[in-house]
Amino acid sequence: NLTAKFPTIVAAQTRIGMGKEPVDPDPHLGHAANYYYMLTGQVPDDTTLRTFESTLMLYAEHETNASTFACRVVTGTLSDFYSAVVAGIGAIKGPLHGGAIDDAMKMFIEIGSTDKASSYVDEALSAKQLLSGFGHRVYRAGDPRATELRGMAEALGMIVGERRWFDIAVACEQRMKETKGIIPNVDYYAAIVLYQLGFPLGLMTNVVASARIAGWSAHILEQYENN
Repeated sequence: NLTAKFPTIVAAQTRIGMGKEPVDPDPHLGHAANYYYMLTGQVPDDTTLRTFESTLMLYAEHETNASTFACRVVTGTLSDFYSAVVAGIGAIKGPLHGGAIDDAMKMFIEIGSTDKASSYVDEALSAKQLLSGFGHRVYRAGDPRATELRGMAEALGMIVGERRWFDIAVACEQRMKETKGIIPNVDYYAAIVLYQLGFPLGLMTNVVASARIAGWSAHILEQYENN
């Protein structure tokens, strides 16, 4: 039920924020296709659908991360399912968790062009500023989800005729690798993918939550079965 409702809310919220009317779902379309359709009013082409569907799949579940742990803690008190989900939403909103995706895209927009990427990274590191989308508490050699999203971000950029964001991201990634050896995480290239699919800043984390609801639900039900 919530897996269906989350995208409906996020797509409607996006359109209302743009001064547009919400689009009703089409019962003939699948989950990811409907999500994109309710966002843009257009049925996605094969490449767009495959890209968006893959992004939702990559975010759907990721073991006992902060938001999933929050869901389990609330479930452990034998509170209701919806209260546990609300706890997950509160946790994923944080910039050290799902909120990093919005901040990563803000960073790319602030940089503006590839020739400014290296100096931006250097100045941020000198000021001990956190660069969103880099590093992971578990993955040290590389986030396998980021690898997939990198290729999708590049392909989507070529389709929409806007490679600038991808090129900026690659330049920043290279500079971080040279100076700190820190790798991008899932949010880094996902930010570009969602931005080019039409999701504005401030709502990308909501997309992550609308994918992760599947994983949260599985953990909540497992916790109820054996508390």
